[in-house]
Amino acid sequence: MIKFTLITVTYNAEATLERTLRSVAEQSYPHIEHILIDGASKDRTVEIAKNYPHLAKVVSEPDRGLYDAMNKGLRLATGDYVCFLNAGDKLHGADTLTKISLSLTLPKREGTMSEPSPFGGDGGGLPGVLYGHTNIVDDEGNFLHPRRLSPPEQLTWKSFKQGMLVCHQAFYARRDLCPEYDTTFRFSADFDWCIRVMKQTDNLVHLPFTVADYLQEGMTTRNHRASLIERFRLMCRHYGVLPTLAQHLWFIIRAIIK
Repeated sequence: MIKFTLITVTYNAEATLERTLRSVAEQSYPHIEHILIDGASKDRTVEIAKNYPHLAKVVSEPDRGLYDAMNKGLRLATGDYVCFLNAGDKLHGADTLTKISLSLTLPKREGTMSEPSPFGGDGGGLPGVLYGHTNIVDDEGNFLHPRRLSPPEQLTWKSFKQGMLVCHQAFYARRDLCPEYDTTFRFSADFDWCIRVMKQTDNLVHLPFTVADYLQEGMTTRNHRASLIERFRLMCRHYGVLPTLAQHLWFIIRAIIK
């Protein structure tokens, strides 16, 4: 059976954490490893986490920022797939991981057992990336709208020339393909990380359903200008300066037309 590792990174997250923990604890799928990496919170974050025995590991200690904490989570992960679920974000429904796991199994034929996935049963034979859709929710967890950027049916590392088409919380990477985050980036290391994962595989599977509910206000949103500058640098690194300039010119033209 496929094992999913979900990593939640927190710092003073008492207001939003419980929604995230509950969404994982209520999953119908049994093979889950949920890891919480806390940056030595000064509020009730760790106390709240103690009320959720499904958590496989809870680490609370100072860190050097968000992406340093995410790297700590990666080092502890043992699942076949890894996904990051921030405090305030949640899995879309109690059957989300069940639905994802079924996407790796061929339909059952009448009178037979369900056949194994053609991708194989070990980590090396599984798809490199599973990716799905995302809804945006408010501070109370209420639905606002689908994420503006929608994941394409066919995804490659070159797809992110158009922006981060897949929300990080809806991106399940096979653990053996996961590099550590580049902590020299303050806001966009997740963008860089997803591209580096995708560069290692041409087997990316689109999940045609919503897998994550994403809290509308994040660190990148609060630091929008700095994030855009950093994102531009990353795109130049992966796609080249001239193609990145041309792509951003098209972004401007498209915005004017709309």
